Formats: sequence, structure tokens, C-alpha cells
Amino acid sequence: MCGINGIVGKFANKTDILQMCMLTKHRGPDFTNTYYEPAKIALGHNRLAILDLKPESNQPFQSPDGRYTLVFNGEIYNYIELKSSLKDYPFSTQSDTEVLLAAFIKWGKECLNQLNGMFSFAIWDSKDEVLFAARDRFGVKPFYYSFFKDSLVFSSEISPFFKIGISRTPNESIWAGYFVNGEYQKGKQTFWKGIYRLGPGEMLTYSRKEFKVEKWYDFIQRTTEAKANLPKDLKSYFKELLLDSTSLRFRADVPVGFNLSGGLDSSMLLSLIQNQFPDNSSIEAFTFYTGDDRYDELPYVKQLVEDYSFPLNPVLITADEIPELTYQESFKQQEPFGGIPTLAYSKVFQAARSKGIKVLLDGQGADEVWAGYDYYFNAVSTNIQGVKKSPYRLNVLNSEFAAIYQKTELEEPFGERLLNLQYRDLFSTKLARALRFSDRVSMRHSTELREPFLDYRIVESAFCLDENLKVQDGKQKWLFREIAGEFLNKSIRLAPKRPLQTPQREWLSSDLKDWVSEEVKELENMPWFEKKELRKELQRFFEGDIDSSFHIWQWVNTSVILKNQETT
Repeated sequence: MCGINGIVGKFANKTDILQMCMLTKHRGPDFTNTYYEPAKIALGHNRLAILDLKPESNQPFQSPDGRYTLVFNGEIYNYIELKSSLKDYPFSTQSDTEVLLAAFIKWGKECLNQLNGMFSFAIWDSKDEVLFAARDRFGVKPFYYSFFKDSLVFSSEISPFFKIGISRTPNESIWAGYFVNGEYQKGKQTFWKGIYRLGPGEMLTYSRKEFKVEKWYDFIQRTTEAKANLPKDLKSYFKELLLDSTSLRFRADVPVGFNLSGGLDSSMLLSLIQNQFPDNSSIEAFTFYTGDDRYDELPYVKQLVEDYSFPLNPVLITADEIPELTYQESFKQQEPFGGIPTLAYSKVFQAARSKGIKVLLDGQGADEVWAGYDYYFNAVSTNIQGVKKSPYRLNVLNSEFAAIYQKTELEEPFGERLLNLQYRDLFSTKLARALRFSDRVSMRHSTELREPFLDYRIVESAFCLDENLKVQDGKQKWLFREIAGEFLNKSIRLAPKRPLQTPQREWLSSDLKDWVSEEVKELENMPWFEKKELRKELQRFFEGDIDSSFHIWQWVNTSVILKNQETT
């Protein structure tokens, strides 16, 4: 897991690529270096050393003949197996970085289908003067790009674009969508004009002659093929996939731990780890708590681990930490993020890093893949778990600003409602934003996050299951729970889904009332908002209308992000 930066074209220069790397150094504090060809290419890399810690594996990484130069963020979990198919390549390291470059040299863009991992990378061909870049199937690792001074600029994060002179201009249509419909992204667009994201499973080619973005991963085709090839003994098949996926994600030359909550998914992860690494006390578990018994899962977590040898590290987050954490996290995210739970998650990675643990696993993705959300099986069209009424407050928006938002009808490529909802959550809403939040909070503390349940083999095979294998007798994720029955007791296996919660409503309306008031006041003179309505809704919240705090967090988060311009 690392930070990558690049400038391709006439604007390529050493000064700016180094400035970009300084802003992504938290992503890879172990080594920073650049590659430069005047007025053609400048590449920068920040390394977080996970595999083959020797300096020979530092990046930018070049092929033996010097033709190809690679900057790579992520992990190729099956690099050992791939290496056995690349015996004609003169390997000089034990890294997955070199395996990725060798695979590209041998197979070109077709190498992408061979990779089991999370990645975003760019390869410069100095002979043909072409840049090739790609992002993993589900968009675990980020890749942003922009055009500036007749050049292509790319980075793992957004702040570096502003540092080198690209305008920090809000993309009002995306901001409007955020307030009107809770949208965090729309296609390639970000919250800033002229800065774009490469989508999940997309690849990019850039030269003086062309710029092209296209899909390399065809999820629809892959799931159709997976359905045709599902074995009869599904429980055994998925059990082996889950065990293998977890084992692959323990490939590291540094300490590995995992995140834990009291829910089914992380309980399953705990059991998969215990199955393969029993009595390994060097593998540590982490969880956060707030000290509020109405929300904390710490008692459940303690029960889970009491029969295992894995040390548990409870991480406390308190209300008085929230303002400073929000300022810090907003600078790294540069786009709205998911409230106090995201800040609590950030503290987990900080705690892990303080103990020398560079890699954490978690159970992210299981709900989207195995159909765990309640709205999958009721008539509600929202994508927010457990809400009773709209969390948005359109009355506070200027009518002209709100009208900028044009709802995009998302693709529905499948003939079943459930599959289309899962597809939406995997590629456009739930998972897409969660992965962005998680990438920033983990990398802010120079820690790598790995998600075993997002192994593409599991995703493709579980997604295409018949609906009766996803829900039975009112129990969602039915087959997943059946598999969990081989590892977990009945009370955990059959427990209903609980949203990961913090006392956000209570803290924002009481403990942090003054701070919230100050931040929301900053928005009153913005043309996006109606001052009187904004004040009215805020007062309602303070007076006890706290069924939802999402709109309050939206306003606070927006205020902090927009003010953050001075620190970029």
C-alpha cells in the first residue's frame, strides 16, 4: 500500500512531483523516490514496505532494460502463483511489484485478469512514450487524474492537485447531489471541478496521440459465467474460498492484525483467522468504543475473543476529540466522509500503527455481496440502513442550487430487483464510498487495510446465487450464515444486522453543540443555503429532533472541507 503520483506531458518537472509526494508521504513513509524525463514524464512513489522489505523493491521500479517504469499502490495477493508462470523473466526481488511489472511485459493489459488483489498502478513505456494505468475490480485503491498545462496529472489523493496549481473549485452538481440525495459520487466526477476518478475495473491509456479510458473488468459477464459453473456443494465451495482468501491476505513480511465488531461479518473473519492461525498471539485484534452502553459493541467483542489467543485492543474515542479529528481527516479526504464512525475507525488504525502493526483485515463488503441490508427485501428505495424518514433537509437549500442536481438513473443490467440493488451498492453507492473512507483513514496512519470478503472469486460466485440462498425465513445472508454455522455459535450466526453506530446524534446535539453551531454558521452566507431555514433546522435538532443526524454532519463536514483550502 503506497502513494503514487505522476505528471505526463510538457508540464512534467521535478519540483512539482516532489511536492505531490510530500502530500502523500503518510501513505508510504518508508521510502520516497521519483523518475523523471524532461517535459515527458515525472513519476513519484511513497512506499509502505509490506512485502520484501529490501531497498531493491523500492519504486519507481524499472524493467531490466529500462523501457518500463512502474508506480504501484496495493497488493497482488497471488503474486507467488503468478511468478511461477513468468519463469522467463529475470527476477531480482521477492516482491509483488516486480511480478506485476513482469506480468504486464508478458501479457500487456490482459495481465489484469490474472491479478487477485487490490491495486492502482501506472506503467510508463519510454520507447513508445505511452502511459498505461489501471484500477482493481471493485475500486479498493484510488486513482485520481486531471489535465493541467497540456499534461495528464494523477495521484492517489486529491490534495496534491491543488498543491501544484490546479484550481480548487467546487463541482456544484456533485455537492448538490450530496445534499439532495446523499450521493458521494457520480461516475468519474469528484466534488472538485476538473478532478476525476478512474472507476473500478477501468484502465487508462495516455500519449500525445490519445487519451482513452475503458473497462477491463466485465462484472456482468463474469457473474454469468460464475453462475453456470457453480458446484453442487456450495457450502464446501465457499468455505474453501473464504479460507483461501483470508490466507492470501496474510501474506506479508510485517505484523498483521484485524478489526473486530460484535457483528456476524467480523465474527466470521475472526473464526477464519483462528482456523488457520490457531494460538498465534502475535495476531492482534482492534475495536473502538465510546463509553456509551447504548451503542458500544465492546461487550460482544470481548465475548467473541475470550476463547481465542488473539490480544484485544479496545480503542476509546470521546466527544472532545471530534473537532480536531474532523479537521485532520477532512484534509486527507478532501471530500465528505461518513461521520463520527469514520473518525472512530481512523483511531483504530492509529492504535494499530502505534504497536508496529502495518496491516489490518476487516469484514467489509459482505453485506453487498451476500445481501445483508434490510432495504434489499422491502419496498424502501433508500440505500441507508435502518432509517424511518428522509435524512435530507432540502428546505435549507437555495432552490437554484438544488435544481443543479440531476438524478442519474443507475444501470440495471440484471432481470432481478435484488441483483440490481446489489450491483448499485457494489459499484455506485455503498461500497464505493466505504472503500474511499477506509482507504484514507487507514493510509493516514500508514496502515494497510485488506478485505478478504472482496476477493473477486467470492464476489462473483456469491452475487449470482439464487435469491433463496440469500434470504430464507426472514434471515438475510442465509448461505453465509449457514457456512458460519461451522465456525460460530447460533446466537451470533442468527443475530440480525446492527448498523455500526456511535452516539453521533447525542454528541452533535449536546456535547459538541457550540462547535456545530460555529461550523454551520460558516455556511449561512454561502449561496447554496437559505440562512433562515438553516438556522431553523439546526435549532430543531438542538431541541430534540435527533432521529437523524446525517444532515447536521453534512453541514459540519462541508464547512470544514471548504475552509480547509488554506491548508492545501
